[in-house]
Amino acid sequence: MTTEKTAEAPAADTAQSAISQSFQVASKNSVEQALAEALAEILSVDRVSVDDHFFDDLGADSMVMARFCARVRKRSDLPSVSMKDIYATPTIRKLAAALGESEQSPAEPSPPEPDDTQGACGKFAYILCGTLQFLLFVAYMSLTSFITARSYDWVSADVGILREYLRSVVVGGVLFLTTAILPIIMKWVLIGRWKQQEIRVWSLAYVRFWFVKSLIRANPLVLVCIGSPLYVFYLRALGAKVGKRVAIFSRSVPVCTDLLTIGEGTVIRKEAVFPGYRAHAGRIQTGPITIGKNAFVGEKTVLDIGSSLGDESQIGHASSLHSGQAVPDGEHWHGSPAQPADVDYQVVEPARCGLLRRICYSTWQLVSVLVLWVPLGFAGVNIILTGIPKLGENFSQELLHPTGWAFWREVLVLSTMLYFGAALFGIVFVYTVPRLLRYGIKPGAVYPLYGIRYSIHRTIARITNLKFYMYLFGDSSYIVHYLQGLGFKLSRAEQTGSNFGMTVVHESPYLTTVGRGTMVADGLSVINADYSSTSFRASPTSIGPHNFLGNNIAYPSQGRTGANCLLATKVMVPIDGKIREGVGLLGSPSFEIPRSVERDGRFDHMAKGEELRRNLSAKNRYNLRTVAVVMLVRWVYIFAVVLLAMAAAGNYQAFGAEAIAVQLIIMLLFSMVYFVLVERGIARFRRLQPRICSIYDPYFWWHERYWKLVLPGIDKMLAGTPFKNILSRVLGVRIGKRVFDDGCAMTEKTLTTIGDGCTLNAGSVIQCHSQEDGTFKSDRTAIGAGCTLGVGAFVHYGVTMGDGSVLGADAFLMKGEDVPERARWAGNPAREMRMSSSVSLPSPQ
Repeated sequence: MTTEKTAEAPAADTAQSAISQSFQVASKNSVEQALAEALAEILSVDRVSVDDHFFDDLGADSMVMARFCARVRKRSDLPSVSMKDIYATPTIRKLAAALGESEQSPAEPSPPEPDDTQGACGKFAYILCGTLQFLLFVAYMSLTSFITARSYDWVSADVGILREYLRSVVVGGVLFLTTAILPIIMKWVLIGRWKQQEIRVWSLAYVRFWFVKSLIRANPLVLVCIGSPLYVFYLRALGAKVGKRVAIFSRSVPVCTDLLTIGEGTVIRKEAVFPGYRAHAGRIQTGPITIGKNAFVGEKTVLDIGSSLGDESQIGHASSLHSGQAVPDGEHWHGSPAQPADVDYQVVEPARCGLLRRICYSTWQLVSVLVLWVPLGFAGVNIILTGIPKLGENFSQELLHPTGWAFWREVLVLSTMLYFGAALFGIVFVYTVPRLLRYGIKPGAVYPLYGIRYSIHRTIARITNLKFYMYLFGDSSYIVHYLQGLGFKLSRAEQTGSNFGMTVVHESPYLTTVGRGTMVADGLSVINADYSSTSFRASPTSIGPHNFLGNNIAYPSQGRTGANCLLATKVMVPIDGKIREGVGLLGSPSFEIPRSVERDGRFDHMAKGEELRRNLSAKNRYNLRTVAVVMLVRWVYIFAVVLLAMAAAGNYQAFGAEAIAVQLIIMLLFSMVYFVLVERGIARFRRLQPRICSIYDPYFWWHERYWKLVLPGIDKMLAGTPFKNILSRVLGVRIGKRVFDDGCAMTEKTLTTIGDGCTLNAGSVIQCHSQEDGTFKSDRTAIGAGCTLGVGAFVHYGVTMGDGSVLGADAFLMKGEDVPERARWAGNPAREMRMSSSVSLPSPQ
């Protein structure tokens, strides 16, 4: 893993060549002259013409221009420049003119200034908070284990199959209802009604907040009722003011429900985020979110506290409302931060969907859980514990003298059957059952919600979106065959070995078409269905040929992109206007950028002709070994889990339910230690180094293997606790003291630096790499002390955030950006924001 040189010499050489062959246009004023001098310094040339195109004539790329923007921002005699300005006005003359006009532009919404006198608590409070959180977790696990163990004893008594089933139904119903109602009771007992307030992180008030938040989101009812009238009922029980005929498809459960108002007839699409709180500068801030009647909230959209939508209003996909923003009645907005638009996102006609249909659907959901799934769960546990004669009883003695081959053979057989058997059965099930169900849905037809057709539609989506197989086959040639087997239309796919990443979701694989030669990074959400509050319609979605799609993109069925497009990370795909072809699209709302630059084509020769065939063959062999390594690593983990489960079974008679509770805690600790060792071990316990290479370079193949072996989602359980920081530090993150991490994802941890006292909100991402067409690039990212990353913010590679700076909700901080100290940036792409309206919050408790 040697480090490649990443100098920008190609860009400078190209610029010098272009300048030497072009007519030098002199600057007309001091701003043009200063900008030209700054760009010449970045390009390491004597001078540049004010009419030279940054990309076409000078051969610059986004990293070069990001450094230019940072250089300009440090000069007090020049206005601030953003990457959006660079792409919109790609010459010195146009840029200077635009900057002059922007001086008169109104302020934009931005995060409020932090009050430095009101930060997080000190070291003692930090330790005390972690201790209380751990004790609450142990108490919850102990109580759950005790109730579950006693319930299993009663159900599995020798009473016959029929009575055992009836007991399972009774016990399952009591357990399910208890665990569903308990979070509601605890919310009202510990919090009462949520109010607009601030809570110091790590304080006793925060422990209360964290405990209630964890209970609300861990409620088993959430797993069952997303997209159902039951979910609306759950939010009402928590204090939310939700009107009639509201349809919510997002799995992001709001926490401060008393501050949430949703008018009747409103639709909230999946992956929309509206938590009712945010973390900012060491404090939890709660605030109202108001959504009017018959409103629409799009996919991957973030609603910050203090934002609102009026009646009959809309906010589009991949958009956000910041604090203080309000969409007036009847208006359609999109973008991040949102702005007025002439686009209609509510495109499906309503259907008859009355109260009786909603009641029947909700009743059917509860009955299926209580009558079918809970009894099956008890039956499965009973088979595992009784299927191997005396294994549980003899475990303790055999473990002390592990010479009995019969014992280890039984554990080996059980773990192998559980893992490999489930994997084999699963792929057969995924390939067959949805294909039969697909004939129950006619594309283009409008169906009412909460009926048989709706159940079929949701079942197809659940089964065909199993994460295991995408994770196993993604980032390799085998993902193309897997997706074709699911039903994706890829018959003319041009194999690259990296056609799709490991996280691609859809609503119907049979309605998804991806053109020849297109490459997709992680986080693609294909929108194959449109919804109203009473109806849905399945629609085909087609992505054109020779495209490249970056991370975290929602692609709607109405997407207006054709061939040879680059869709940048977090871009809002346009659904109106002309078909875009041969261009790049960046931002939300999106605007056109160059499809590629000269520097990005340096490895094109490796993806052509005979060399491509050799490289692809070698990559396939390497990826096949990676699949084998991943399967082995996960099987070893399952083997260990079975051993721990048998240990609990063996000690249950002697120690009772406490053995189950201890086993669950040990299993969690073992899982973290095991996957930490795997993740660090694959890198030989060394730090990653910045790289630029082809996707056909063996280093990139190794990096793909590294992604597959990183710690799975277990770390999310530690969000909002000091233990998340300990885990991050062990995994190689250079992380400071008392960082508040509410669920930030970091892809290359050893390339990430986070300063003391930072605040990282839920859904934020620090990604130290990109894969653009056939080129892989990675670099370090440094987040300074006291910084805040907003909800859903995305930080790319090569970024530096100065101490005390703030990145707003749903922002996209592009590669190479240098955010000054205490600056306030927001938007997609992120840029400096002047202060405007913001939420007024009371003093912290």
